[in-house]
Amino acid sequence: LGKTIQRKTVTYDLERQMKGAKLVKCSEFGDEIIKNM
Repeated sequence: LGKTIQRKTVTYDLERQMKGAKLVKCSEFGDEIIKNM
């Protein structure tokens, strides 16, 4: 989870608080978490 957030690939709730973040859907966020395990 931490690695995904560090890479700034996040859902709307976090994206609006992070400059330069990439907005993804919840399902895509889950896929990114799995990739980063």
